[in-house]
Amino acid sequence: MKKGKLYVIEGLDGSGKATQAQALYEKLRERGILVRKVSFPNYASDSSAPVRMYLRGDFGRDPSSVNAYAASSFYAIDRFAGFKSDWGSFYENGGVIIADRYTTSNAIHQCAKLPRDQWDIFLQWLFHYEYDLLGIPAPDAVIYLLVDPEVSQKLMTGRYEGDESKKDIHEQDLEYQKKSAAAAAYCAGHLGWHTVRCAAGGRLRSVEEIGKEISDILAGIDPSAAD
Repeated sequence: MKKGKLYVIEGLDGSGKATQAQALYEKLRERGILVRKVSFPNYASDSSAPVRMYLRGDFGRDPSSVNAYAASSFYAIDRFAGFKSDWGSFYENGGVIIADRYTTSNAIHQCAKLPRDQWDIFLQWLFHYEYDLLGIPAPDAVIYLLVDPEVSQKLMTGRYEGDESKKDIHEQDLEYQKKSAAAAAYCAGHLGWHTVRCAAGGRLRSVEEIGKEISDILAGIDPSAAD
């Protein structure tokens, strides 16, 4: 059987990934395309237990308390478990997967812990580890939703209705978010990600505007995904 496609919606916390992944899933499903949506980490699965421990601060309140390679392993195993037990056969038999976060999130958030001159070495290790050694599929396209860290902080505060205690150790740390934004810009430029700017002229663009740009990007990659 011909393998399917894997399209990843990526971005900083609060950038609207879940909203756009859901919207894209619904568009493709309405057009009769065999499609599923997955989200990482999969908090409903036991496989995400180390991720949950890490994000709530069990290993330290500073994200750098867990080094980039160890933290990457937490998230990678969660993806491997999902692929093997849930969506892998669907993908292997030609289905389209829309992923809200993926290995690309490790690229962003773990590079933020490392000196810039170590980013390329880490990225080579990361993709070899997840795609070659663990055997999960590489994305066919990555769409990066670009939102300034200060804006994403405001959006997350609104999501949690002002209760800052609900934020995980990544979300609480603005300096870490800024480092992640710099890493994301580097990855997008060097790895061929498609960047969608979520703000223009000092205002956030509408969900519909952003969704239309995502659809146009996918149509350029795969005409069968066009509206």
